[in-house]
Amino acid sequence: MSITFKFPLGEIVITDGAHSALKECAISPLFLLFRHRQGNWGEISSEDQHENDRAVVEGNRVLSVYPLQDDLRIWIITEADRTVTTLLLPEEY
Repeated sequence: MSITFKFPLGEIVITDGAHSALKECAISPLFLLFRHRQGNWGEISSEDQHENDRAVVEGNRVLSVYPLQDDLRIWIITEADRTVTTLLLPEEY
């Protein structure tokens, strides 16, 4: 079985809020980064999914949204130039 990654992540950065939320929920940031890099965008609209798919090809910013618990979500954003990927809470944007 081979694993295909759609784009590079660059430097990985995590905010204090995202780090605390992931730790509290016992979810590995590596698991979410793996999903993000494979093109599993999490809970976003079908329009945003198409935008992400196009962004991978055209070299634009990519955003994934993953639920942690109840109303708690984590965002993963890979910048258009692929130099940085950030894990953050929506309110930290």
